[in-house]
Amino acid sequence: MEMTGKQRAHLRAMANNLDTILYLGKEGITDSVVREAEELLTKRELIKCAVQQSAPLTAREACNQICEAVGASPVQTIGRRFTIYRRNEEEPVITLP
Repeated sequence: MEMTGKQRAHLRAMANNLDTILYLGKEGITDSVVREAEELLTKRELIKCAVQQSAPLTAREACNQICEAVGASPVQTIGRRFTIYRRNEEEPVITLP
């Protein structure tokens, strides 16, 4: 799904108040990380992730790979953190402008 700038800005504003709930460590993106991202996106739609110091990927690389694996859209990347969004078609939680 391609987002407009206004929708992305709305999600970025929402992400400011989110806690980081998905961490990538030295194993990088494993099957369990992808599974966890799937579950979290289904429940919350918008999640904030962090790449730890020991991880083999940059935040941007990790963001792109996870988005591709779970069918999500990148919202923003700042430092070692990134935020991704995927709409839950059955029970939407977030209403985009």
